[in-house]
Amino acid sequence: MSEQPAGFDPASLAADYLGEAATLLAHDDPFPGGAVVPPIYQTSLFTFANYADMADTFAGRKRQPVYSRGDNPTVMEFEARVAALEGAEAARGFSSGMAAISATLLAFVGAGERIVAVRNCYGDAYRLFERLFPRLQIKVDYVDGSDPDAVAQALPGAKLLYLESPTSIMFELQDIAHLARLAKEQGIVTTIDNSWATPVFQKPIAHGVDLVLHSASKYLGGHSDTVAGVVAGSAAHIKHINEQTYSQLGAKLSPFEGWLLLRGLRTLPLRLPHHMKSGLTIAERLKAHDKVERVNHPAYSNHPGKKTLAGYAGLFSFEVTEDVDIPAFVDALKLFRIGVSWGGHESLVVPAKASLEQTPGLNSMARFGVSPRTIRFNVGLENVEDLWADIAQAFDKSKAFEKSKK
Repeated sequence: MSEQPAGFDPASLAADYLGEAATLLAHDDPFPGGAVVPPIYQTSLFTFANYADMADTFAGRKRQPVYSRGDNPTVMEFEARVAALEGAEAARGFSSGMAAISATLLAFVGAGERIVAVRNCYGDAYRLFERLFPRLQIKVDYVDGSDPDAVAQALPGAKLLYLESPTSIMFELQDIAHLARLAKEQGIVTTIDNSWATPVFQKPIAHGVDLVLHSASKYLGGHSDTVAGVVAGSAAHIKHINEQTYSQLGAKLSPFEGWLLLRGLRTLPLRLPHHMKSGLTIAERLKAHDKVERVNHPAYSNHPGKKTLAGYAGLFSFEVTEDVDIPAFVDALKLFRIGVSWGGHESLVVPAKASLEQTPGLNSMARFGVSPRTIRFNVGLENVEDLWADIAQAFDKSKAFEKSKK
């Protein structure tokens, strides 16, 4: 990875995106009774005024909530906000990011068909591809998404292209506009996991991507108190998902979690700059540390895929030298808690070696280039100097532990 260009100013880079999102998410027309916060419609069903009202709704001539496994007003408000942020016509909320991924892909791909996916994609998506999809006779081919020629070679005959920019663990970028154009030329549906950048820092639909997926548990929620997912795209594509998989799989988003997500979205433009600034500060100091061999962060990439990013999240990885005892380093951290997920207020650490043991025996090429000495940080909202002091003392303790074993 190359050095960050001189004069880089994250605040200036993201200012336009942040300003647009801030007004969209903070301003509401009054809700019923003049409320400034949308109500939670904690109900399983909705009744009709008369027979004609029910008949028109069931026939699709009007849209009205019927049953909260389908539409619910609180959830619909969340879906509308995400669609507006992404520049999409519609969105559909789910009970988890994996529910959104599963329902979206199964709506467009069937038995005997093929998906092209970027390598180093989200771990549970990978496990879905490797464990369930073969039983459904769906084939998944992995490709280096940073290489457009490799993607072009893999696309013919595929039904769907699955992107994630940047990728999990290694944070590799893709030129999503170029790849979406390649897919569109062959009539292939393009999806992307945009959880890392969020629609505040990256808008894939503006660059030709058909469907944008989020683990809403991450930055969209931002408080580590809900599990949810969402997909956004054209009205036609969301209608297809609704008809083919959404109701049948049953992984609906609850009204209370929809309300929590609406609360989280209001502070998204305020939280992301803090995550970005602190993340870049920690990344820069790690790059200069004598116990770190490499920092995997999109800020240090010169890949064309960087041009669609208006800012950076606080999630990245780094590789330590051979003389760092990784378990001792991780255990010595006090402010970085050991735990999966990310995007919340708290800082987290995940050692790649332990994480990848969730997929023993599976195709190692899908985890191409991941060193067992890789560690992932989620930089939260704590004071960055406190976080760095925590990292420094953990490095010191890991060296002391190594010496004591000799």
